Amino acid sequence: MAETPAHKGHAEPKGLRRKVVIGKVVSSRMNKTIVVESKRQFSHRLYRRVIARSKKFYAHDEKNQARVGDVVRLEETRPLSKLKRWRLVDIVQRAKLAEDVKDAGGELKAG
Repeated sequence: MAETPAHKGHAEPKGLRRKVVIGKVVSSRMNKTIVVESKRQFSHRLYRRVIARSKKFYAHDEKNQARVGDVVRLEETRPLSKLKRWRLVDIVQRAKLAEDVKDAGGELKAG
Protein backbone atom coordinates (compact mmCIF):
# COMPACT_ATOMS: atom_id res chain seq x y z
CA MET A 1 0.00 0.00 0.00
CA ALA A 2 2.92 2.35 0.57
CA GLU A 3 3.93 1.99 -3.07
CA THR A 4 4.63 5.28 -4.85
CA PRO A 5 3.54 5.90 -8.45
CA ALA A 6 6.23 4.92 -10.95
CA HIS A 7 5.78 8.11 -13.00
CA LYS A 8 7.05 10.44 -10.25
CA GLY A 9 10.51 11.89 -10.73
CA HIS A 10 12.68 10.71 -13.58
CA ALA A 11 12.05 6.98 -13.20
CA GLU A 12 10.29 5.26 -16.08
CA PRO A 13 7.08 3.35 -15.45
CA LYS A 14 7.65 -0.38 -15.14
CA GLY A 15 7.39 -2.16 -18.48
CA LEU A 16 7.93 1.01 -20.56
CA ARG A 17 10.56 0.46 -23.21
CA ARG A 18 11.86 3.39 -25.19
CA LYS A 19 12.32 2.76 -28.90
CA VAL A 20 15.90 2.49 -30.14
CA VAL A 21 17.06 3.34 -33.68
CA ILE A 22 20.46 2.79 -35.26
CA GLY A 23 21.36 4.91 -38.28
CA LYS A 24 23.92 7.05 -40.06
CA VAL A 25 24.40 10.77 -39.39
CA VAL A 26 23.64 12.74 -42.57
CA SER A 27 23.85 16.25 -41.09
CA SER A 28 25.43 17.79 -37.99
CA ARG A 29 25.36 21.47 -38.96
CA MET A 30 22.82 22.54 -36.35
CA ASN A 31 23.85 23.28 -32.78
CA LYS A 32 23.15 20.27 -30.52
CA THR A 33 21.08 18.61 -33.26
CA ILE A 34 21.90 15.84 -35.70
CA VAL A 35 19.91 14.33 -38.54
CA VAL A 36 20.12 10.53 -38.67
CA GLU A 37 18.95 8.38 -41.56
CA SER A 38 17.82 4.86 -40.76
CA LYS A 39 17.47 2.38 -43.63
CA ARG A 40 15.52 -0.87 -43.66
CA GLN A 41 14.86 -3.55 -46.24
CA PHE A 42 11.83 -5.80 -46.41
CA SER A 43 10.10 -8.09 -48.82
CA HIS A 44 6.97 -6.89 -50.60
CA ARG A 45 3.97 -8.90 -49.39
CA LEU A 46 2.59 -9.62 -52.85
CA TYR A 47 5.51 -9.38 -55.27
CA ARG A 48 8.25 -10.69 -52.95
CA ARG A 49 10.72 -8.09 -54.21
CA VAL A 50 13.13 -6.51 -51.75
CA ILE A 51 12.16 -2.91 -51.03
CA ALA A 52 14.44 -0.36 -49.36
CA ARG A 53 12.94 2.41 -47.24
CA SER A 54 14.67 5.13 -45.26
CA LYS A 55 13.53 7.60 -42.65
CA LYS A 56 15.20 10.66 -41.16
CA PHE A 57 15.19 11.39 -37.44
CA TYR A 58 16.16 14.65 -35.75
CA ALA A 59 18.06 13.91 -32.55
CA HIS A 60 19.49 15.88 -29.64
CA ASP A 61 23.30 15.75 -29.38
CA GLU A 62 24.13 17.62 -26.16
CA LYS A 63 27.93 17.68 -26.63
CA ASN A 64 28.00 18.07 -30.45
CA GLN A 65 30.11 14.90 -30.64
CA ALA A 66 28.56 13.15 -33.66
CA ARG A 67 29.88 13.88 -37.15
CA VAL A 68 28.57 13.17 -40.65
CA GLY A 69 29.06 9.50 -41.52
CA ASP A 70 29.04 8.20 -37.94
CA VAL A 71 26.77 5.28 -37.10
CA VAL A 72 24.84 6.20 -33.96
CA ARG A 73 22.23 4.77 -31.59
CA LEU A 74 19.21 6.96 -30.77
CA GLU A 75 16.63 6.61 -28.01
CA GLU A 76 13.10 7.94 -28.04
CA THR A 77 12.41 10.80 -25.64
CA ARG A 78 9.85 13.51 -24.93
CA PRO A 79 9.39 16.21 -27.61
CA LEU A 80 12.35 18.59 -27.39
CA SER A 81 11.34 20.85 -30.28
CA LYS A 82 9.09 20.85 -33.33
CA LEU A 83 10.95 17.95 -34.95
CA LYS A 84 13.25 16.50 -32.25
CA ARG A 85 11.87 13.45 -30.45
CA TRP A 86 15.09 11.43 -30.15
CA ARG A 87 18.37 11.76 -28.27
CA LEU A 88 21.84 10.45 -28.98
CA VAL A 89 22.74 7.50 -26.75
CA ASP A 90 26.14 6.57 -28.14
CA ILE A 91 28.27 6.47 -31.26
CA VAL A 92 28.47 2.90 -32.55
CA GLN A 93 31.08 3.52 -35.25
CA ARG A 94 33.04 6.61 -36.21
CA ALA A 95 33.24 7.73 -39.85
CA LYS A 96 36.42 6.62 -41.62
CA LEU A 97 37.08 9.97 -43.32
CA ALA A 98 36.99 11.89 -40.04
CA GLU A 99 39.67 9.61 -38.55
CA ASP A 100 41.90 9.89 -41.63
CA VAL A 101 41.74 13.69 -41.62
CA LYS A 102 42.42 13.78 -37.88
CA ASP A 103 45.48 11.51 -38.24
CA ALA A 104 46.90 13.65 -41.06
CA GLY A 105 46.95 16.71 -38.83
CA GLY A 106 43.88 18.25 -40.40
CA GLU A 107 45.45 18.68 -43.83
CA LEU A 108 44.27 16.93 -46.97
CA LYS A 109 46.86 15.95 -49.55
CA ALA A 110 46.16 16.73 -53.18
CA GLY A 111 46.45 13.51 -55.13
